[in-house]
Amino acid sequence: MRCNASYCVPALLAALLTAGCATPPAPPRPQSYIVLLENSDGSTGQVTVSNSKGDTIVDKARYGADLDGSAGKSYVVEDTKIQQDFGAALAARPPLPESFLLYFQIGGTQLTTESQALFPKILDAVKNHPAADVSIIGHTDTMGAPESNEALGLNRAQAVAQLIQTAGLKAHEVTITSHGERNLLIKTPDNTPEPQNRRVEITVR
Repeated sequence: MRCNASYCVPALLAALLTAGCATPPAPPRPQSYIVLLENSDGSTGQVTVSNSKGDTIVDKARYGADLDGSAGKSYVVEDTKIQQDFGAALAARPPLPESFLLYFQIGGTQLTTESQALFPKILDAVKNHPAADVSIIGHTDTMGAPESNEALGLNRAQAVAQLIQTAGLKAHEVTITSHGERNLLIKTPDNTPEPQNRRVEITVR
């Protein structure tokens, strides 16, 4: 039987209502799991997931383990899965602290040529840390009196802080201290010139 428009419209409407009222399948519950990532230096620690059914040890980078109460072997987690599940959290992490050593010519606040070449990397680190906290610690070798070396270490730390300021960078906080000859990088007797002890340690957080 052929149907005219007056009969087809109600049939079409019923089909649309049926489709609109259909209950869509429930989405799968998200999987709860942990994944182990590399440290900034490339090393990897270890995580043990424990529950009443046993332990699951994760000791390889980009391996994961379920947190659903089961126990078993760890498994590889693909990069796309890591980005899908943890990408926002990874992107929100603050930059990791960065540390630098600058070395000085003997008896003063003049940087060595190699340390002068390193200084742009320090400036980049300050730029890349929002509201950076900068720690600058001056050191000396054992040449001269301890009191004089305490002052020299402070002068070196202040000279580095001045270089950062001259570059137009503003840190949230700058801490300047001197250890003088008290914390030698290379242990030496008194009155011994040692290039690696004539240094400033810089940490940018």
